[in-house]
Amino acid sequence: MLMTKRKPASVGEILTEEFLEPLGLTQGELAAAMGVARKHANELCNDRRAITADTALILARVFETSPDFWLNLQRRIDLWEAMNTPKRKERIQRARPVKKVA
Repeated sequence: MLMTKRKPASVGEILTEEFLEPLGLTQGELAAAMGVARKHANELCNDRRAITADTALILARVFETSPDFWLNLQRRIDLWEAMNTPKRKERIQRARPVKKVA
């Protein structure tokens, strides 16, 4: 698996810099639009909450994007962290292909 050494932009960075700031929205306004508690929106913006399928569908509806856009952002971060966290990388590298029975 070929991945860049540079950490991808986080969901919180994208949400804040590409959506909230240009639209002049606060986290409170985002929470209201999403129908969630302000804490939920704050945790998303500060990368303390991951994007789930439900959240991806909600954000897609709020910003008229696709749920795949949000899930792909989360997937890129998850994969990068798995491959760049020494303990996790070591665990992954211990895995071996299974041999097929003829």
